[in-house]
Amino acid sequence: MKLRHFLIRTLVIAALATTALTASADSLGPTLDRISERGMVFLGHREASVPFSYLPAGQNEPDGFSVEICRHVIKAIEEKLGKKLAVQPVPMTPNSRIMMVKTGMADMECGTTTNTVGRSQQVAFSITFFVSEVKAMVPVALAGKSLKDLANKRVVSATGTTSDRLIKQASMTRNVSVRSLARRNNERAMDALVQGEADIFVADDAILIGLRAQSESPENYVLLDEAYSSEPYGLILPKDDPQFKQLVDEVLIGLMKSGQIEKIYNAWFMSPIPPNDRNLNYPMSPLNKAAYANPNDKSVN
Repeated sequence: MKLRHFLIRTLVIAALATTALTASADSLGPTLDRISERGMVFLGHREASVPFSYLPAGQNEPDGFSVEICRHVIKAIEEKLGKKLAVQPVPMTPNSRIMMVKTGMADMECGTTTNTVGRSQQVAFSITFFVSEVKAMVPVALAGKSLKDLANKRVVSATGTTSDRLIKQASMTRNVSVRSLARRNNERAMDALVQGEADIFVADDAILIGLRAQSESPENYVLLDEAYSSEPYGLILPKDDPQFKQLVDEVLIGLMKSGQIEKIYNAWFMSPIPPNDRNLNYPMSPLNKAAYANPNDKSVN
């Protein structure tokens, strides 16, 4: 009798172990498993990062360069899972983006997030899909100035961005005193510049050009030549899920190797874009050409 009970118990344990191993073998990783179970992708996006990720006036769906890249990722997810998926847009701010991906409130963030060493300790990043430079935009009256010439001016940036940190570092390094202001996002920072609450708006150059193009009087503002840093953008992904990162990276590398990324770029930087059909006329930089020729996910400090 004891032997019989022992054999039964052994078989049950073996069966449970086999089931667990099978389930593990069938798993596509935590992120894809969650997406498959709910039948929906939680797509993180920005509300005002023109032309990367924003809500055009009168629209409920995000659009932009980053969002279009993410649509290709979603298509690959559908092919991997073998079924059509719904998409739930999830608005994010610079302050909330890391937390929302970490906690599963978004499966990925399609925005303008720099892949930094500090952030990569909390989340994963795709390979770089865009490289920008942090610059300053000023009214035309200040055109041709440098940071040294702008002592005691009011400098605005979006809260939680690398731009805020970099302008403070640059002012300390050059021993120039500036008054720092912070706004919820880049759109609010642009409002501060337009309304005269700030003298200088510091952000990634492509974002500055996008917001200037969307303003009522784009001719009133210019970008200063000095660049404070180069910023490699990556899609924010859940950490410790190599299967999901591999899928995303393969999609991005495919876009780069096929030349499709250039078509997407031209649609958002060299063509009229919503909501007012203005053309940014922003040719692809050598930094981006190099990033597409040699894909990588290197972080910066």
